[in-house]
Amino acid sequence: MTATTDGSTGAALPPRVTAASENDTDIPEAAGVPDIAARAVRRATDFLLSRQDDQGWWKGDLETNVTMDAEDLLLRQFLGIRDEDTTRAAALFIRGEQREDGTWATFHGGPGELSTTIEAYVALRLAGDPPDAPHMAKASAWVREQGGIAASRVFTRIWLALFGWWRWEDLPELPPELIWFPSWVPLNIYDFGCWARQTIVPLTIVSAKRPVRPAPFPLDELHTDPRHPNPPRPLAPPLSWDGAFQRLDRTLHALRRAVPRRLRAAAMHTAARWIIERQENDGCWGGIQPPAVYSIIALHLLGYDLNHPVMRAGLESLDRFAVWREDGARMVEACQSPVWDTCLATIALADAGLPADHPQLVKAADWMLGEQIVRPGDWSVRRPQLPPGGWAFEFHNDNYPDIDDTAEVVLALRRVKHHDPERLDNAIGRGVRWNLGMQSRNGAWGAFDVDNTSPFPNRLPFCDFGEVIDPPSADVTAHVVEMLAVEGLAHDPRTRRAVQWLLAEQEPDGSWFGRWGVNYLYGTGSVVPALTAAGLPGSHPAIRRAVAWLESVQNDDGGWGEDLRSYRHAREWAGRGTSTASQTAWALMALLAAGERESRAVERGVEWLAATQREDGSWDEPHFTGTGFPWDFSINYHLYRQVFPLTALGRYVHGEPFAARPAAASARAEPTAAGVDLPLAEAKGS
Repeated sequence: MTATTDGSTGAALPPRVTAASENDTDIPEAAGVPDIAARAVRRATDFLLSRQDDQGWWKGDLETNVTMDAEDLLLRQFLGIRDEDTTRAAALFIRGEQREDGTWATFHGGPGELSTTIEAYVALRLAGDPPDAPHMAKASAWVREQGGIAASRVFTRIWLALFGWWRWEDLPELPPELIWFPSWVPLNIYDFGCWARQTIVPLTIVSAKRPVRPAPFPLDELHTDPRHPNPPRPLAPPLSWDGAFQRLDRTLHALRRAVPRRLRAAAMHTAARWIIERQENDGCWGGIQPPAVYSIIALHLLGYDLNHPVMRAGLESLDRFAVWREDGARMVEACQSPVWDTCLATIALADAGLPADHPQLVKAADWMLGEQIVRPGDWSVRRPQLPPGGWAFEFHNDNYPDIDDTAEVVLALRRVKHHDPERLDNAIGRGVRWNLGMQSRNGAWGAFDVDNTSPFPNRLPFCDFGEVIDPPSADVTAHVVEMLAVEGLAHDPRTRRAVQWLLAEQEPDGSWFGRWGVNYLYGTGSVVPALTAAGLPGSHPAIRRAVAWLESVQNDDGGWGEDLRSYRHAREWAGRGTSTASQTAWALMALLAAGERESRAVERGVEWLAATQREDGSWDEPHFTGTGFPWDFSINYHLYRQVFPLTALGRYVHGEPFAARPAAASARAEPTAAGVDLPLAEAKGS
């Protein structure tokens, strides 16, 4: 069964999944569920061990949508470096992702998306596909039906403006003087989430320069009325926030010519210094593709030629985001996830029964220890006195370690019997101290920053591309709570505040919202193990409500699944969708933590995972179960389908991971392994 694709008008809800796997017959009829699970664990363990890199890390492909590939081609066209081999391979991938109705979606089985379809169409035009080809005509007709280019998001229209396909005057103004706003002024760059901040700063230069390269062809077929391609957008009511910011944007447009040239030039060069200072050792920015693309364009507009070391390193870093497939297609990853994948793989293997001193676990621990970040980054703007000690998501991203990775790396390292326990303890201590210091005022944690909750950035006309702030979330907070509990800090006042915040965030139906994974299954699968690790009994009312909800949304085939439409139509789609390996595992992890090992729901979930496992020990999962921006940007982590089922099955076979370490000597300090006590007041940000 696949989810229906017409999400624009409210797709019909998916029926309960009933199809049995064709692998069901591989299981001996006399085998009990524990035996079936143990066999699946052995096969999955062997598969995952075989995928480890010689250096100790794991990394699965990070699949998003074709805007990454389209914008890569547009960048190369803008810089004059587009080559036929790259274009041909990118076009092969983009064509392969087109749906039968001519559109492109942002996730498997999702509805056609206007901006994605426009960018994919333009990329194929660059590759030489004629506009009257059937697949192109079908796409352009759909675009016109949806309102044409004028109805697309700001980012898409910026790309088109670079080639004269859209007027810069009809885009929101983004003044580079924004770089000078102090951190206490509303709408300063640190009010934005780190991913948005890294993108907006270079775009202020692009917006100020307003470059136009000659368009290689017209795009009249993507306008509803080619004679009037830039229709005015309606204004929101003046007394609304949206209306106020629209009028502010009009004022900035009017003042554009009044800004002294020397002032504007100084602001652009300050922004350029900010960009260059944040380039990583591998040449990228923030370890993610969009900031790298816009930083290269911005610096190029300021006179940096393509042979400049900064530019050369930046372009080379983008090539490392390319995944070449066996059919010759080229997919561009938006990001790479080795630290995240490695800590999750380590947890999975340890919970599956691999000895703590297994050479491959020790090698993984060695690699993770080498990835700890020991210098300040942008987070220190809000926490200047906090010593560093976190981990990032990517190979190179020292400016933006994240709280989620740090918590999970600590949980992974604690499962390994390392040959240098003092080194391991010191690294864990630094990570715990850093995570505690990044707690927000409400007692919870965001992903990258402290108290990144300003309501203003989301109101800007420019910010229509997804989340631009980083408020605390239940899933990140849960992972930190679980880590603190394992470190013997379950009764620390900071942990208890976080537990109370999690309890207050529970939905009326018993689930939790998942910010970084899809969605209520991910949130619930994260929170329940954390609460039980922190000492809540399985009989606690919040745990019982979560168990009841999970049992109520289990599919008829025994698995669990949730479609991304739950972000847009929450209650109708919460916990509803085709069963997937990763989402089934999240549900099982919650149920097992709640003490439900003997329940029929758990047995059926285990049976589904065993029945859908491939002969090589892996699982297939075309569905997107990861989240960049809820609904707007979805991710298929190709390793999720391996690590989470193995974790769940391992915990079913071997029980919950391990007991917490002895409580720290003082509830007001972190474990002494860190070497530095962190006062409670500092951890709260007071």
